[in-house]
Amino acid sequence: MTLALEDVTLKAGRATLLKGVSFAVEPGQVTAVLGPNGAGKSTALSVLAGDLKPQGGRVVIDGRDMATMAKSELARVRAVVGQHAAMSFPLTAYEVVALGAHPFAGPEREDIVEESMAAMDVLHLAGRDYPTLSGGERQRIQIARALVQLRPAAKDGARRYLLMDEPTAHLDLKHKILALECARAFADAGGGVLCILHDLGLAQEFSDEIVLLKGGEVFSGGSGGSLTGETISALFEIPVWRSRSLLATL
Repeated sequence: MTLALEDVTLKAGRATLLKGVSFAVEPGQVTAVLGPNGAGKSTALSVLAGDLKPQGGRVVIDGRDMATMAKSELARVRAVVGQHAAMSFPLTAYEVVALGAHPFAGPEREDIVEESMAAMDVLHLAGRDYPTLSGGERQRIQIARALVQLRPAAKDGARRYLLMDEPTAHLDLKHKILALECARAFADAGGGVLCILHDLGLAQEFSDEIVLLKGGEVFSGGSGGSLTGETISALFEIPVWRSRSLLATL
């Protein structure tokens, strides 16, 4: 049972954003997606999330075509953390995290919100107006919201998938590690995680599988060990000596 792209092609006008892309997010694993700017990483995540519909291929979630699922059903088994955490509504940080509880209701709702905020080190921000927070603080709030959204699925054994687009982009070192430790813990508890990352070191440390995208196609895939100097050189179009030097420091 997985969340998977199967031979997905997506076009925008004359541009082909994804061409025959196939890869899966496995329960119990963290899958990192790496690639240069414009490689199709965010587009692939949006297709996996159900936000974009491909012209070719399909998205399958635990054996079902995602296109047949209602949005309310989908919201119970997958959550998305985007690149940009902007929100102009006059909500507190606590209220934003609590938005993740919308797909469900129950007496444990408050406990789940507070536990997720504590996990992302934002409980002390609960009463702050969300628009006044820094970019990094907003990002941590959004990760906490996603964790709240997926928490109840564990009770009925449903598969859960956490999709994060550059979740560490606005974070300091401490909170980069914390965010990925939360992702790792989520996977260890049986969830599937997809993270778009640019930091090769973090990708190697926290992921079980690495998918490389370039030009809207899968360039290479496999475990972190597949990140050789030659692979990184070809993927990012940098000299081999530079990529080998970089990998030696990881």
